Amino acid sequence: MIPDFLKKFESDLKKYEREFVRIKAKPRKEKLVEDNLDLKDSKFLGKPFFPIYKEYPKDENGKPMIMIAQLNFEQIPELDFFPKNGILQLFLSSSNSYQDDFAIVYHSAEELSKEPLNDFSFITEKDYEEMPVFKLHQLSFEKGIEKGGSEDSQFDYLFDENDYWGFTEYLTDEQEKIFGEYFNAVGHKIGGYAEFTQSDPRDNNTDQKDDIQVLQIDVDDHIMFGDSGLGHIFISRENLIKKDFSKAYFYWDCC
Repeated sequence: MIPDFLKKFESDLKKYEREFVRIKAKPRKEKLVEDNLDLKDSKFLGKPFFPIYKEYPKDENGKPMIMIAQLNFEQIPELDFFPKNGILQLFLSSSNSYQDDFAIVYHSAEELSKEPLNDFSFITEKDYEEMPVFKLHQLSFEKGIEKGGSEDSQFDYLFDENDYWGFTEYLTDEQEKIFGEYFNAVGHKIGGYAEFTQSDPRDNNTDQKDDIQVLQIDVDDHIMFGDSGLGHIFISRENLIKKDFSKAYFYWDCC
């Protein structure tokens, strides 16, 4: 239900609504080097599905990377432009700045039938020390609709010629609270609007301004990028449709 003080903008704001998939991340009790989930399950941290014939991601120092997120699209409600199958993974370096040293890997449905790597003894508990995810998480999914996001450059609607933050200056404290909740973009998610602690990197690059958020990993009890920061994967619509994740990029910021 749209708040009364936004009623006059209702028809315009409808155009900004986006389907997204909310991620519920349930922490597990396993130790960092243990994972009792299936190799193909969607998860934060844990052991990845990785075909044995593919080269496992290594950072610039030649050190094997740590898988931070794995999304099995067969387990996820369908979204426009997103794959309906296959597995997408985010790997970060345990020895370098992971802003620059990351790998985004997609395994097609065909590749999921190949023999997987099962021996991950090359990853030790010490390798997890600097990771932004501190525990294995089992993921579940729920489809929803987002109205907008205060920090997302693609939410550029003007309220009586005022942008999001300018409009808040005309609101009461109670209205401002309701306003923030209505355009809430926080949380772990696939698609939808992005939340940032600093600024949207797509706002500074003409080539990236229309890029789609594939994944947002938010602050949680066992997850944090830097000081209360979030992590994101972005990609162009064209490459998302083609499942060409070689052009996807990772971004994080914090307070």
